[in-house]
Amino acid sequence: MPRSRAWPSLVAALVVLALGAAVAVGVGQVLGLSFSPAGTPEAARTGGAPAPAVPPPVIASLDVPAGERVALAASAVRDALADRGLPAPTVTTGTAPADADLAVHVVPAFDPSPEAYRVHRDAAGRYVLDAAGAQGAAAGLYAVADRIRSGAAVVPPGTDGVAQSPRLGLRLTDSGSVGREADEEAFAAGDDYSLNTDVVAGAVLPAAPWVDAAAVARIDAQFRQLVRHALRQGYNGVVVPGFLEYVSFRAVDGVYPAGDPHVERAAAMVEAFGPVFRYAHDMGMHVYLLTDMLAVSPPLEAYLDRTVGGLDVENPALWSVYQAGLSELFDAMPFVDGLMVRIGEGGDVYQAGWDYSSRLAVTTPAAVRTMLRALLDTAGAHDKDLIFRTWTVGVGAVGDLHTDPASYDEVLGDLDDPHLVVSTKYTAGDFYSHLPLNPTLSVGTQRRIVELQARREFEGFGALPNDLVAEHAQALQEFLAANPHVEGIWSWTQDGGPLRAGPMTLYLRTGFWQLYDLNAYGAARLAQDPSASPAQVTADWVRQTLTDDPATVDVVTAALARSREAVTRGLYIGPYAEQSVRALGLEPPPMMWIFEWDIVTGDSAALDSIYAVSRDDLDGSLADGTRAAQVAAAMRDEVAATDPATWRSPELYRSLVDALDYETDLLQTLAAYRATVLRHAQWLDTGSATAHAQWQEAEREYRTARAVHVDRYTGDVALPAYNFTAADLGSERADRDPAMAWLARGLLAATLAALLLGSAAVQRRWRAPGAAALRALLVAVVRPWRLGEVAAPTSRTDRVVVWALPALVLVTSRAVFTWFAAPAHLLATVGAWVLLAVLLRCVVRRRDPFHLWAALGGVVLLRAVVLLVALAVRGPGRYWFAFWTDPTSRTAYVTVAFAAFCWLFVVVALVLRRAYGMRPARALGATAVVGGLTLAVVAGAVAGIGLERALTVWNDQMALLPWGLSRILGITVYLGIPASLPTALAVVGLVVAGTGAAVAVPRPRRAPSAPAGTPEHAVAVHRS
Repeated sequence: MPRSRAWPSLVAALVVLALGAAVAVGVGQVLGLSFSPAGTPEAARTGGAPAPAVPPPVIASLDVPAGERVALAASAVRDALADRGLPAPTVTTGTAPADADLAVHVVPAFDPSPEAYRVHRDAAGRYVLDAAGAQGAAAGLYAVADRIRSGAAVVPPGTDGVAQSPRLGLRLTDSGSVGREADEEAFAAGDDYSLNTDVVAGAVLPAAPWVDAAAVARIDAQFRQLVRHALRQGYNGVVVPGFLEYVSFRAVDGVYPAGDPHVERAAAMVEAFGPVFRYAHDMGMHVYLLTDMLAVSPPLEAYLDRTVGGLDVENPALWSVYQAGLSELFDAMPFVDGLMVRIGEGGDVYQAGWDYSSRLAVTTPAAVRTMLRALLDTAGAHDKDLIFRTWTVGVGAVGDLHTDPASYDEVLGDLDDPHLVVSTKYTAGDFYSHLPLNPTLSVGTQRRIVELQARREFEGFGALPNDLVAEHAQALQEFLAANPHVEGIWSWTQDGGPLRAGPMTLYLRTGFWQLYDLNAYGAARLAQDPSASPAQVTADWVRQTLTDDPATVDVVTAALARSREAVTRGLYIGPYAEQSVRALGLEPPPMMWIFEWDIVTGDSAALDSIYAVSRDDLDGSLADGTRAAQVAAAMRDEVAATDPATWRSPELYRSLVDALDYETDLLQTLAAYRATVLRHAQWLDTGSATAHAQWQEAEREYRTARAVHVDRYTGDVALPAYNFTAADLGSERADRDPAMAWLARGLLAATLAALLLGSAAVQRRWRAPGAAALRALLVAVVRPWRLGEVAAPTSRTDRVVVWALPALVLVTSRAVFTWFAAPAHLLATVGAWVLLAVLLRCVVRRRDPFHLWAALGGVVLLRAVVLLVALAVRGPGRYWFAFWTDPTSRTAYVTVAFAAFCWLFVVVALVLRRAYGMRPARALGATAVVGGLTLAVVAGAVAGIGLERALTVWNDQMALLPWGLSRILGITVYLGIPASLPTALAVVGLVVAGTGAAVAVPRPRRAPSAPAGTPEHAVAVHRS
């Protein structure tokens, strides 16, 4: 047999290397790890020392205008006086205004704000409160009550007779814990990360009468409690989840057919809950309903499929359906002031146990604008507001609308509608610390409200002392100075994060909810007066809520002033948190090592990236963790040293001390874990023996601290243990890195030795059993175009070695690559190779498969050598460390590795051509058929399992991406991977296979044409 020419194969090698380089560049662009200073504002200052309390005023009688709204406000004054130890005053309604110690007069308007009031003392020392109506009268009475409870003067210096009104006219609260139940078993489990915030689902029945009257009464009582508390703190509006469940689309024929239960249920819901929510309106609060868009039910979605071709959110015809529903809602509940819309989250994780759900569909600027114009038309016709939340982080083409002023201008720039209010979180991201203030709140001409979170979901769910008053004051002052259109706030007292992860604290009802009530109170105070001293606001809340003993007030206020240092140092790794990081096309939050909420992560992507950003100040990063625990311990000691008898109740004293004990323990555990992961990454990076020893020592401390934390707090619904499942997965794999490195080195040496035994030079001196197989494998690795020239051996040993050795190396190298801990990865890899081999065996049919096994084995060994070289450095941990953080190493490896993958198909085509005598077209076609079918089967299997489920299993075993991703929105949603991708790849595989089959099928040879004048019988004879 003539020798095969090398140059075509060498050209193919260059081509696949070029493809590998292109893929490597693409991978680098997709990963896109970059970081730059975030521009975090300086730590907010709490202000000077709080003023001491003054004696309560002597108010024995109170005269107010008639009306339930004002009467409720008067009860706040009565309760405040009683709380200060004075007798509750008598309250009259206009019967004895001249003799009352505090009289409320309705006078002609003296200020543009309907909430304006003024207080002065007459010559007899009585207090007179003037207002233009019930709204101002109630606002003044609530302010007086707050001053009394805070130990402040009823008429502060410089305000006697001066008109006072809140700086921000719209002060919204969420619905708190209304409708949520203290399910101790569910909270104790600590694994429910569902995000639904529905208020009314617990009262819904599966059939007529559709609503449980007892449950409605219970929700009504909870809602009234929330409204009264919010009014006393200074709020004047409430946001309640709901939209689709109150709508029957009666004006749209065909959405719900006759007899559909959605129609009767919607009517029952309006009848039951309309009066519940109207109470807030009657007491002087704005009422807004909140919905995700696109909100759907199965019949509604089917109707949209029939009429507008599906969820075509850029089509005004789709939104006309929602306009009809919104108009119906405003007619059925005329007290509702508007609808709040969110487009940045949605899906099954937000369902409340019925068939109303939402879709992440409004993801383009055109779709947002089409939606807003349609809904604003309806809102304007009813003189209602539409509040649009800009929370769109990472979702679709408007994914940076929340934080990018240019995107904000592109989407909302010319939407100047008096009924449009734009609501935005005050941070440039989610409610984390170390983030800049949101720059979009300083731009735009729309009415704006600022979103604040009292119960910080990412900072212990409110279980940790966390005084945010100074930070909120700093933000509001900056936004008001920059944007005259800021007119309100929306404070979250319970919303944000999963329902049953974290402590079982239900605002106003269960657990130590008072700890984050501080931030709810502070937000309302600051919305009325952004210039108020944060330290004074905190001290006032302490007096009202925990203790009125002056010495104890000072101690607790001082401890709370230090709470931010403990949180921002202990829950964040400073050098990383202070950077604006981009990765995978997203902006990861500044707390990626706890992702998210209470899930301490162990994935290499987050931890290696954090180390890469922090390595220049590693000692400082570690010191922060220790310092945070020390601050928490000092706070605990200071508070514990106060006299419990000076507190409003021993339970409050015990709750705060327990919370500080918990924080100290948690931060000590996290400090040890911080040292563990950063020292491990340092060892991966440098190979330093010192770093290795420090890693091992830190891990021992971590495991001890973790065991204490978990044993102490597991099952404690008030102070639950953090979730270290993901951290344990990562630590177990990290511990195996040194051993995996030595295994990789040994396997690499053995593989190279086996190939060396196949060289002609060695075999001239010594031929081991299986020498022919080793020779064939070596040729397949280094000169596959010559494989057809290798004679097939007759030895059974050679015929076994030629496939068994590559199979052993394949399985072992992949096992090392996965720390012997990821059977899913091993099964998928080995399964694909086995399927490919079986299909190729079918291609060569009954012919001797020796050369085929040699060809496949050679590629297996080549790829294994490439992998093992990377693993031999410091195990799989180093492999992934370089992948995530070292662009040069990653580019080189991906180029070679992908080229080796493509080389497989070159070698298969070569062996089919050279060893089995196939025509070039048939060899290429057969290769395409086999490759396409392998892709189709593997992708089809993933599609059958479900891409999200498959990625979850794989990632749980490999610990590459945050474990929490699949427990929250899902890996596919978070990374924007289409769920249909496996199906699409399966189709591509089938197309490739079909194309290959068409190429491989031999074409019949055409008969030669008869020359001119040739008799027909001669042609026939020729054809025969």
